[in-house]
Amino acid sequence: MHAKPVVSALRQAVATGRRLSEGWAGSPRAMDVLTALSCLALMALDLPGLAAADNSLNGWMAAAVLTAGCASLLVRRRMPWLAYLTALLFVGWLHELTLIQFALYSVGRYRGRRAGILATLGYVAFALAVFSIPGWPEPRAQSLSAFLGLVVPIGVLASAVGIAAYRHDLVRELDIRRAESAVLQAVQQERTSVARDVHDFVGRELTLLTVRSEVLSTRARETTYSKDFEELADTARRAHLVLNEIIVQRGGPSATPGVEGLAALAQESGRAGSPVRLVMDPEVHEVSPLRQAAVYRVVQECLTNAAKHARGETIDVSIEAAGPHLRIAVINSLPERTPPRAPVSAGSGTASMSERVRSLGGTLKAKRTDESYVVIATLPRG
Repeated sequence: MHAKPVVSALRQAVATGRRLSEGWAGSPRAMDVLTALSCLALMALDLPGLAAADNSLNGWMAAAVLTAGCASLLVRRRMPWLAYLTALLFVGWLHELTLIQFALYSVGRYRGRRAGILATLGYVAFALAVFSIPGWPEPRAQSLSAFLGLVVPIGVLASAVGIAAYRHDLVRELDIRRAESAVLQAVQQERTSVARDVHDFVGRELTLLTVRSEVLSTRARETTYSKDFEELADTARRAHLVLNEIIVQRGGPSATPGVEGLAALAQESGRAGSPVRLVMDPEVHEVSPLRQAAVYRVVQECLTNAAKHARGETIDVSIEAAGPHLRIAVINSLPERTPPRAPVSAGSGTASMSERVRSLGGTLKAKRTDESYVVIATLPRG
């Protein structure tokens, strides 16, 4: 009876360990440790030669020195110049060229093109000076040949690869920022559109309220309710002024259509290759223009997404006025084959659609199943 809790605890421990290992394996720290170990493994192949060429280092001492040098790669992201200076020390003292390749790559990768070029020139000049020192283990002609055929190319190549990786990181970061900017811009545009709709629809109602209050105030002038109606009219006028101050209209696109525009939207989608089955509760026509505009925007964005990712599939659109809520459901089947090229999308349309629904106190949920993609939006009717 006690075996099941133990097995369950072991499974949870294994799952936790797997998650931690997977998370750590892809971290920058893990990459730095792997880089240092790789460099140490390559330099370990030179241990016998180092012990023979430099009598001051025995096998264990050489291993300790190489390990200490490779440890500088653990901070190559924050302090790549430390690994670079250590590598130059190894070139001058042990004539070891492995660490300098990792160091030059790190300088180019994390400090950019100028730093990479400067580090490469410094390495080439330092190596040339070392090769020119009398007492080099090889004859000068052979050392110069090695310098021109091996030392310079590996340094230039390592630095060039690092600079290319640096530029790739910059491009990727720029793409991420552009995508984030597109989403923020879409959300801002949607907020502006919602604000414009609020100004149009709520402003109209406030105007009617003001006029009606003034009429009632005039009719009730000789009664005790006259002052109350005048205060109500003043309140409506002040609310309208505040609304105008908060939401400044500066032109822009035309007002968002209501639910009467859904039929034309469905026909347009059908002509584009994505037929639409539209089912709409007649009571939806009775909701406020602001909510009708929200319904239109939600359906429009869903049809656009379906045309991008499931072109040719039938789209089912259902709009119900169930009790105090409006329910919008858009379902499209997924194609059997994945498109050869992914459609261009910044993901901003869904963000703006969700922003509009939330601004009206509603909720929006999108989920993908094995056979279809479903979007459910719920809005209060009042």
